[in-house]
Parts: sequence; C-alpha cells; structure tokens
Amino acid sequence: MKNLKKNNKASFSKFSLKKELLKSIKEIGFDQPTPIQDKVIPHLKSSMQDLIASAQTGTGKTAAFGLPLLDLVDISNSDVQSLILCPTRELCIQISNDLMNYSKYIDGMKILPVYGGSRIDKQIKSLKKGTQIVVGTPGRVKDLIKRKKLVVKDIERFILDEADEMLSMGFKDDLESIFQSTPSKKQVLLFSATMTPKVVKVTKKYMQEPKKIAVAKENLGAENIEHYFYMVSEKNRYEAIKRVADLNPDIYGIVFCRTRKETKEVASKLMNDQYNADTIHGDLSQSERDDVMQRFRNRHLQILVATDVAARGLDVDDLTHVINYNLPDDEEIYVHRSGRTGRAGNNGISIAIINGREMYRIKKIERSSSIKFTKKKTPTGLDVCRKRLYALIDQIENVRVDEKQIEQFLPYIYEKLNWLDRDELIKHFVSIEFNRYLSYYRNSVDLDDKEFHGGNRKRKKNRNKKSRRKYRFGKKNKRKN
Repeated sequence: MKNLKKNNKASFSKFSLKKELLKSIKEIGFDQPTPIQDKVIPHLKSSMQDLIASAQTGTGKTAAFGLPLLDLVDISNSDVQSLILCPTRELCIQISNDLMNYSKYIDGMKILPVYGGSRIDKQIKSLKKGTQIVVGTPGRVKDLIKRKKLVVKDIERFILDEADEMLSMGFKDDLESIFQSTPSKKQVLLFSATMTPKVVKVTKKYMQEPKKIAVAKENLGAENIEHYFYMVSEKNRYEAIKRVADLNPDIYGIVFCRTRKETKEVASKLMNDQYNADTIHGDLSQSERDDVMQRFRNRHLQILVATDVAARGLDVDDLTHVINYNLPDDEEIYVHRSGRTGRAGNNGISIAIINGREMYRIKKIERSSSIKFTKKKTPTGLDVCRKRLYALIDQIENVRVDEKQIEQFLPYIYEKLNWLDRDELIKHFVSIEFNRYLSYYRNSVDLDDKEFHGGNRKRKKNRNKKSRRKYRFGKKNKRKN
C-alpha cells in the first residue's frame, strides 16, 4: 500500500505512535497521513467505540487500522488480541505483509496470515507458537476456530476489511459463526467501499453505536484519470477490447468482468489471439494465482482479466488502463475500479464498454461522483493500423545500433538487399510487422452501435410505438367483433 500524495497536515508523529513504527513508516516513504488515517488512527488510539469507515482501496486504510493496532498490542502476551477478516487470499497476504513491514523494528510482534489454498497444518503450528494478530479469510478462520486451534474468545478488536465483498461472495454464514465465537465486549471496526443493504444489516446486528467515517468521496474522480465510454453492440464487446489493446501497444491494465466464467472466456480469447494476457479466478491453485500476480506485477503480462473480488490485494501503481468489459452494479465500484489507475502522480485511462441500453448507468455514475465521461468513437481498423505503423517507425528510428556487433554481418546483408532501392527497402522492413494488422483489419467493420445514435434510435422507438398501438387496437377491435 502506497501512501497518497502529501497534504498540509502534520506528520505521523502527532499520533504518538511507538518510535519503532515511526521509524519503519518513514523508511517506507510515508510522510503525511491521508484523510482516513487522520481520522481512524486517533480514534483507535483513544476509544473502544465501534467504527464504520467508508473507504476504498488506495485511500491508505490498511495503515489507518494497522498502525494503531500494532501500537496497542501487548507484546508480553502471545494470545490473539486482534482478528482481521478480508475476502481474498491475495488481500490477506498483502495486509499481513504491510503489518509486518510496519512492525519490523518491534521485537516480539507476531502476525499470522491464515487462508485457504495453503497447508492448514503449518498455520496450526504457527498458532501454537503464539501470535498477537491474525489476518484471515472467513472460511479458513471459521475452520481453525471449529478445530479449536484459533482461540478468539479474548480478542479486543475485530476488523472486517472489504466487508461488502465478503458478503457479496457469500460469507454471511461464516461471519455469523465467527462473530458468535468472539467476546461480546470488543471493538468492531468495519471498512467497506460501498454500504450495501447486507453491510448495513451486519452493522445493525453486531455493532454498538458505531462512529461513522466517510472519506471515499474525497477520492472520487481523480483529475489525472480520463473516463471514456465506447458504445457497441453486445456481440462486439470483445472486439472493442482488442482494438483498445491494438491502439495502445504499451498498455498495462486490468480488464474487469462481472463473473468468473466471463473472465475465463475473455482471457482465453485474448491469449488465443496472441495478446500478452492472463486471468485470475477461483479455480486456480494458490501457486497458480501467485504466479499470475507476480508476472503481472513485474510487467511480464500486459493485460490481466479479473473480477472485482479476484483483483483485491493487487496493489500496482503504474497501470495505464482500466477497462470495464461490463459496468458493475454499484456506481461506487466503478470508482473503485477506475482508482486503480492514475496513482502515484501518473495519468490513467478508465474505459467503459457499454451498449445503448446502459447509457443510464453512465449518467448514474456521473451523478454520484465528480466523474465526467467522454463518449469516444470506437477505434476503427484504420486508426489501429495508423497508430501501429507510426509506433513501428518510432521504434526503428530510436533503436540502438551496436556497430561492433553488427559489422561482421553487414557484407551479407548488403549483398542480399542490394537489389532493393531505398523506398522498396523501407516498405519491406515496415511490412514485416505491419502486414498482420493490414491483413486483420482489411475488412474490419465499424463497431459503434448505430442503433442507439441520434435519429436512428428515435425512429426505432417510433416504429415500436406504432406497432404496439396497431397490435393493441387490432386486439381490441377483434374482441368487439
């Protein structure tokens, strides 16, 4: 987790955190607290009141609850004092790593991640040795409690991170079971990007007069993110993604799909079409997921196809694009997705691929945030060919020539290409890379959904109205007869 850009507030020293924590976060590069850190840290340091925080990924919430938790830990006590629940293995690992980095100068601090897909016997062995903070996914935590290996009857603080995602993934029963194993007197901290009805129900059932903090709106519509939408017919969604990728040879982004099945289909098509892409989904083993994530973080993959849940825990600062293959059901989730680009002072582009019937959803996102969408014409085959050709020319112009290494091969090259004049030589070199784009896009069609543009849509509505009226009157007259 990277701290956000500087503001005019005082440094972390104002929170009276342990010197070991201040030393580590200074090394990490944290300078001044983000808005959520500025509100949550002093609350946890001074009060046992429950807390509800509306906060998205990228706001600095891990440090917001993590730093005061670490500061309040009793090192002399090896029992579990705080339990943190999160929806995915990746997020579990990320939070644990962040807490370990913050507390690396505190002797005796033990933090344990527990999640499915990893050997439970190793996690049980670590629990027996003692740990003050456990970070886990609901299924594995419930299992360990049931086996009586994870004892949470004396915890002081219970943190639910990404509560909306946990509930949308069907962890309601697991959460109920875990809550029942915890003491009635404890502090409950709930962090959620969206306050869905399911989340609200949990807050009413398990929290006592919680304090509410909302900072998500302060992070909406970042000025360095451009928001576009392409309007295409349903059958052309995938083709639109291909054209975006072809138009941006240096793309480094995430394609968000709604379902696991959809991510598999889109990623499979991209890979079959020779794009540098892959996907993460629940059917992968942990080692397979880790491999994909690592390759993406190292930029060995250009495009990652994922659902919102699967992408949790993937913290990358230099994404160029976020592409919405489908818009999410909740407007705030779109903001959450788009906020993954345009980080650390970089510019970013967020693209929504919609059909004409979804235009109202674009308007809803605009009304609920400071985002303003720009309608873009879907790239044509000519657009792609032009962009790729010019990119190739730039590449040839700027390539580094190693005179010593190439010198021994030049006589053969000159002899082989001697029959070509300057113009023909240029055409041959350019065509090596360019021919495949020309061939693919030679008969390409315009993807824009003309059915929902201007007069065409209006005329179609009128035609539908007339046909319905005709049918209705005809039916009525028939009844009279």
